[in-house]
Amino acid sequence: MNLGKGSRSAVVVAAAVVVTASGCSTKAPEGGGGGGGGGSEAADVQTDVGVEGNTITLGVLTDLTGVFAALGNDITNANQLFWENNQVCDTYDVELNIQDTGYVPQQGVQLYSGMKDGILAMQQTIGSPINTALAPEYEADEIVNFPSAWSKTLTEIPGTGVLGATYDVEIANGYSYLFDEGLLQEGDTVGHIYFEGEYGANGLAGTQAVADEMNLEVIEAQIKPTDQDMSAQITQFKAAGVDAIVLTVAPGQTASAAGVAAAQGLDVPILGSNPVFAPGLLAGPTADVLKKNLYVASPISSFDQHPEQLEQYEEAYPDATPSLGVVFGFGMGEAMKQVLDTACENGDLTRAGVRAAFDELEEVDTGGLIVPLRGFELGKSPSLSSFILRPADVPGGATVATDAFEGEFSEKIAG
Repeated sequence: MNLGKGSRSAVVVAAAVVVTASGCSTKAPEGGGGGGGGGSEAADVQTDVGVEGNTITLGVLTDLTGVFAALGNDITNANQLFWENNQVCDTYDVELNIQDTGYVPQQGVQLYSGMKDGILAMQQTIGSPINTALAPEYEADEIVNFPSAWSKTLTEIPGTGVLGATYDVEIANGYSYLFDEGLLQEGDTVGHIYFEGEYGANGLAGTQAVADEMNLEVIEAQIKPTDQDMSAQITQFKAAGVDAIVLTVAPGQTASAAGVAAAQGLDVPILGSNPVFAPGLLAGPTADVLKKNLYVASPISSFDQHPEQLEQYEEAYPDATPSLGVVFGFGMGEAMKQVLDTACENGDLTRAGVRAAFDELEEVDTGGLIVPLRGFELGKSPSLSSFILRPADVPGGATVATDAFEGEFSEKIAG
């Protein structure tokens, strides 16, 4: 990877590049080759939508103003920084058409309709509900898409590459860690708060699978993303005598759950899927209880293992409080670069050619930014591994407690 320092580039809403010609051919300059050292010199490269001259345009449907805004801004900024310092086949620059969905599925569908005629692929689509709403369009348009979401339903969309373990596998890896550390025992009771929709349902499926294996009693509590006060749910868990709290929610609900639990004297481990935490929580009143009790199963590594990403990000955004979404944003860029480099080396940067290159991948290695991926097979988790992160007063707000590992339940759940 080339992740050199870049100049500051704020997130902007870029105008879509409408490509009127289709089936055209461009010629790579003499000496141009694939980013991985492959490719042929002066090769004819077929293009259609989203490539104009030596510029490729990718789409981004992110959340800059909704419940995952902190994460969305960091991921998107890192996407931009990655492409400021990398090319496809040492030839093509990449520009991003960035649109803010506010985490509203219908808004995402409308924005995609306005950008689709000018993009080659989707660098990022944030949120399981929005990815699911766009699935028919993505499939019909032969779009390769990397979601900022890990629901298992997304693995069933052709061309969509979930970058990590799906939520059911991820939360199961978190349970494995708790069992291994003696923080949870066979036959214990857990309370699981989860969002309605694909994200929450898939996380709950992981809890249910582990419960079947380990004879756990599960107290389920479904909420809406707009629900902010977790008092009723934690009160229910306290009455049931839960041994752990499990969360498939957003950071706001995590803070509420931790605060209410502390107020009620419910001092138990809190296990979360990767979107539950943001470093801004450590500036709030629940910081101490989060640092003591929260364990986050994640596909994303931390800045203590990747200080170069932190240095680059802080230089570009000196006033930001970076989350580990930055690490993921760089990892997403590297995954897309590997797909586009392969398509370029194959001489086919059409949408169909990019899809073919995506389908060829048997593994994706991002240098430890995200967990190892075993390719993208329909209906299967692309990874069996997760990091375990702990909140801490460090850049990004978390450190790695356990490097990427496969838990005892992951392979069975992944299929």
